[in-house]
Amino acid sequence: MADIPRPGRPVLGPNRYGKAETRVVKVTRDGATHHIKDLNVSVSLSGDMEEVHYSGSNAGVLPTDTTKNTVYAFAKEHGIDSAEQFGIRLARHFVTSQPSIHRARIRVEEYAWERVETSAQGAHSFVRKGQETRLAQIAYDGERWEVVAGLKDLTVLNTTDSEFRGYVKDRYTTLPEAHDRVLATAVSGRWRFHWTDDTQPAPDWNESYARVREHLLSAFAGTYSLSLQQTLYAMGSRIVEHRPEIDEVRFSLPNKHHFLVDLTPFGLENDNEVYFAADRPYGLIEATVLRDGCEARIPEDLTNL
Repeated sequence: MADIPRPGRPVLGPNRYGKAETRVVKVTRDGATHHIKDLNVSVSLSGDMEEVHYSGSNAGVLPTDTTKNTVYAFAKEHGIDSAEQFGIRLARHFVTSQPSIHRARIRVEEYAWERVETSAQGAHSFVRKGQETRLAQIAYDGERWEVVAGLKDLTVLNTTDSEFRGYVKDRYTTLPEAHDRVLATAVSGRWRFHWTDDTQPAPDWNESYARVREHLLSAFAGTYSLSLQQTLYAMGSRIVEHRPEIDEVRFSLPNKHHFLVDLTPFGLENDNEVYFAADRPYGLIEATVLRDGCEARIPEDLTNL
């Protein structure tokens, strides 16, 4: 069938550009004791960018290579106190220094290192932590901020105090009810801060991250779980109740199933001791917990944040 012309000319829709995944490692030398910050920074800019799309004119375009260089220069000139503060400094710079740029979005992954204390010379030796990756996204339009922090790949496990029973069953149900099971997940979470205004004091980003992590772990460990959904809500609720600077929390929790191994062919009894850890397929539990009166703004798909 031939193409049918439709009235109206094509117009440019939402667009942005920037430099993705600039790796920057900042070493701070405090005498013989060194400190390290290891970040992966992605910059995305938008504003008056119509002409570069329509005619190819780069008159309003800050090169992405420049944004990369800015990350490195700011690490030197200003240091890196926290992922959030570093992202805020970058976003403010791009929006306020270039008239064609109206909005900046900075995404930061922080990779943690811990000190190797083997000798007096160990103050400069580190080992990469095998725990979670810290995350931050900062958006700025010249007037208002939106700061979302988070983490991914925080793997946690309870060996007891978890059940799964009383669920709907149909002709295809084969899963036996569990009155005492292993509950394990790899936590991916994001939380949005109430702070949006430069005239108000900003949170202590590092302290907030540490306390949020502490609360979600306490809720996971301290909740007698009848479902992973219940545990998720307990984690989010504890954060909202104890951290006034946070308005919204979203978690994505894959259920890392641990199934009891049938040992009867070997004449052995398995009294909740030996499990098969299945990596796929897996249940995926996702939900948002909000402070009453607040609007959900964190995307449902956390990979888009």
